[in-house]
Amino acid sequence: MDSHVQRGVFILAEMLAVRYLRRVKRLGQRLSWLSLFLPLLTSAQIDPVSRNLIQFGYNQAFEGHQPFSGYAYYYHNQPDFLRTNLTLRLTVAPTYVDSNLGFVGGLGPNTDFAVGFAGGGFADSYNEIRGGIYYPAESFDGNGGEVSFDIYHLFNPKDLIPLNLVVEGTSHYSIYDRDDDTASTFQLPNNHDDLSLRAGLRWGGIEPVLLPALAMELSVWYEGHYRTDAGAYGYSGDRELNEQSHLFWTEAALSYTMTNTEQNFYVRLTAGTSLDADRFSAYRLGGFLPLIAEYPLSLPGYFYQELSARQFVLLNGSYLVPIDKRMHWSVDLNASTAAVSYLGGEGQPGNWNSGVGGGILYHSPGNHMKVLLDYGYGINAIRDGQRGANSVGILMQIDLGPKPGEIFNPAQPGLQRGWQWLFGE
Repeated sequence: MDSHVQRGVFILAEMLAVRYLRRVKRLGQRLSWLSLFLPLLTSAQIDPVSRNLIQFGYNQAFEGHQPFSGYAYYYHNQPDFLRTNLTLRLTVAPTYVDSNLGFVGGLGPNTDFAVGFAGGGFADSYNEIRGGIYYPAESFDGNGGEVSFDIYHLFNPKDLIPLNLVVEGTSHYSIYDRDDDTASTFQLPNNHDDLSLRAGLRWGGIEPVLLPALAMELSVWYEGHYRTDAGAYGYSGDRELNEQSHLFWTEAALSYTMTNTEQNFYVRLTAGTSLDADRFSAYRLGGFLPLIAEYPLSLPGYFYQELSARQFVLLNGSYLVPIDKRMHWSVDLNASTAAVSYLGGEGQPGNWNSGVGGGILYHSPGNHMKVLLDYGYGINAIRDGQRGANSVGILMQIDLGPKPGEIFNPAQPGLQRGWQWLFGE
């Protein structure tokens, strides 16, 4: 086919896709209940546990105008899918589907691989937040899809705590579109393909569940991005979509439940740095939504993704104390603190940010349902030139399986890609 004809066909297909997604969004604006869903999407390492989970989370700020902050999705994991060495993982959210087919032992006795396909609307939407202020005129919708290939090698099959090498290659294509509030003078980034390579060593792992009872992890990671059609965008090209970005981070985490009292503590230390980071690859801290990313950068009381960082060190801690004899109700206390080096153009006074919170957790007999109502106070969050911000939230997990997943399993959590779908103010 002639190259000009090919380009014409591609442009026509892109225009039709954008028009269709605009219609979907207008329909969603009429269905106000859908505005409660900002799903989390996962591209998980092969998980050996059968799971059927509904996950929901939402944060609401008291001060300031915030972008919608939440997630809702159905997570299905099915080992022995069609054959004993196949595992199907499927994540379904309101406008997005993410699938992954894992081949256990596909590259040798201790080496698995998986192929993944994902796509849908509003997966790559971006919200601009600077100095505690949300700028709808500089925010926009993003739609996309991707294919991925993953390799997982287990170094110590005889040990209780696994040490895995994880390598993932991804091709992710993004299409950007104005929403109802994007300024007409704001130039959108170019539609582009993001070719990424992610590699890491992980000792242990944390189940993809709300408030795991027992887990530990030590890990170190690299993630590199190469983007086609990089370049300037914004107001007269005042910001840049970089051709390359490189991220490096590490995490240490421990969750432990005392068998005699059922009290639980959970501590996470995460640190990251970057080279040539831009607004799409920077570390974004804020909010209290623990299942919106594989490595959630939580700061209670802050807007979700309020802070954009080139590098950071973040410490999270929580403590759960049962308050009834049957131990179905617990009090949760949590605190977070972070030292942040801001992304260029996203800075604000003070490099230290902290938040505290607390709430009430209910879990049903058999742990088929967990609900946490929480409050957060952002100690250093900036609102109207003052420090301090308040928020409330709800987290819920419903296990649809015949019995809940095991308390601890070395299955790794997914590479979870958070995305946002806004419906008006």
